[in-house]
Amino acid sequence: MRYVVPFGRAYAPSQRAFNPFALMQREMENMLESFARLPEAAPEVAENGFFAPVVEVKETDKGLAIEADLPGVDPDDVSVELTDGVLTIKAERKMVKDVDEKGEGDVKYHIAERAYGTFLRRFNLPWEADEDKIEADFDKGVLKVFVPRKVEEKKAKKITVKAKK
Repeated sequence: MRYVVPFGRAYAPSQRAFNPFALMQREMENMLESFARLPEAAPEVAENGFFAPVVEVKETDKGLAIEADLPGVDPDDVSVELTDGVLTIKAERKMVKDVDEKGEGDVKYHIAERAYGTFLRRFNLPWEADEDKIEADFDKGVLKVFVPRKVEEKKAKKITVKAKK
């Protein structure tokens, strides 16, 4: 059995007494709702802020494989750099200003959930990389970077054998 109270909130009869967890749940719901409205409430965050695409990092005995989902990003707006053992991936998704059918004014958005702006992610490599063999491919909105381990050539060391007299 559920009861309806003003403002459309429903609660069970056992929740009529003060329940700090119910209060905390309502606060979390309000916070998440306001976060979901963020692009509409503050379009400058969506236009000029940062977006955070999904990243996977996998390590094998040959090296490090990194994949980043960058839908809507132009390949020319993606850069990958290695400096002092830190791999940096930077990308930018630019917002294109729309105009109405007549070409006169701006389009009025009703929902704007896509994020635009700059993405920057740095990865500290746990070993020395072979800088000359790093590969980066961008296909269908997915950036794939492979950073191979530097193979150290082990030189044979001549050991002198001493004979006892």
